[in-house]
Amino acid sequence: MEFHFSLNNIKEIATAFWKSAGDTKVFAFHGLMGAGKTTFIHALCDAKGVKDTVGSPTFSIINEYAYTENGSTKKMFHLDLYRLKDEEEAIQAGVEDCLYSDHICLVEWPEKAPGIFPENTLHVYIDIIDSANRKLGIGDK
Repeated sequence: MEFHFSLNNIKEIATAFWKSAGDTKVFAFHGLMGAGKTTFIHALCDAKGVKDTVGSPTFSIINEYAYTENGSTKKMFHLDLYRLKDEEEAIQAGVEDCLYSDHICLVEWPEKAPGIFPENTLHVYIDIIDSANRKLGIGDK
């Protein structure tokens, strides 16, 4: 599956993304620095109704957000593994606990610790088309 987005239609694409995701809980976002991973994750959080301030967890590694679904409050984790050296460091930081928590996890830079992801992780690839447009591919690259 593939989507094309810019800042003009990112909200609609985020909503479509959630509809296509089904019951998937763990999403691994791949893309070059500046490709738009954090921007798209922000749109995904907006589409879920997250009221917390959404920002890149580059320094905290893990941000936790709350959203409401079917009348109950749920958790969502936004993880940024960019600063981690390896899987051991990711485990020490609590990344694995989030990935297997049964809460939604949106992970940037998953290639820093590929061996700790659940088998049913959905891999998302964001590629730069030009300065304003991105291509989002879901599944194997």
